[in-house]
Amino acid sequence: MRLSRISAAALLTAAVFSMTAGNAAAAKCSSTSAGFDQWIDEFKQEASSQGVNPSVLNKVFSNVSYNTATIRADRGMKSFKLSFDQFMQKRGGAAIISRGKGMKKNNAALFAKIEQRYGVPAGPLIAIWGMETGFGSFLGKEHTLSAVATLAFDCRRTEYFTDQLYAALELVANNELSVSAVGAAHGEIGQTQFLPRNVVRYGVDGDGDGRIDLVRSKADALASTANFLKGHGWQAGAGYQQGQPNFAAIQGWNAATVYQQAIAYIGAQIDGQ
Repeated sequence: MRLSRISAAALLTAAVFSMTAGNAAAAKCSSTSAGFDQWIDEFKQEASSQGVNPSVLNKVFSNVSYNTATIRADRGMKSFKLSFDQFMQKRGGAAIISRGKGMKKNNAALFAKIEQRYGVPAGPLIAIWGMETGFGSFLGKEHTLSAVATLAFDCRRTEYFTDQLYAALELVANNELSVSAVGAAHGEIGQTQFLPRNVVRYGVDGDGDGRIDLVRSKADALASTANFLKGHGWQAGAGYQQGQPNFAAIQGWNAATVYQQAIAYIGAQIDGQ
């Protein structure tokens, strides 16, 4: 996936997509795969009537299919119900801390630059990076647009993922997301696993090459993650453990309490707190 700088035309496109995302959710959802093709036809008609370019819709949906692996993953997130110790063991927390300390040392200049710009220290960024993709070693194998479309069709979180689908369409329209892109089961993109709407809102060029590439550039992925946390209220210099000001920003990253606790704990171990 290649994400370019946002142009004036892209900003206009963003305004259109932002306006339509809340208006084109009338296509009927389902809790099974039944009716997915009909839903696509209805969604395309509604989106087109709201100003989305039909060529973008045709380009996207010619490659989209119902993704059973996505639904299976969505229904099977049992690790978030584990105790903290169980979760840390299952997610390899000790290994993330050990490797993360080396990552911090080997990328000291990058993390210093990010902290200077966004106020976010290395620890929580490395914790997220490690837990999400093993420091970029596994980004997922599901077709991104199929995953997002499947969840927009699914009745469990239709409105939320319809907005994600519109964000993905925006990225495609601006040549910032390939229709063949693959990623995690819920349509997350890149080394720290951004959903499409978060790419639109918080994606930044961290390495200064004029592009935003959350897949190939760790600098872009980590700077974008710091930008996300800042956008969720991160205060430079404040603590990020439970009960401290910046824990609320970590809560914005993931709704599961045990995941939030793991980010805070792993980050503190890496930062030497």
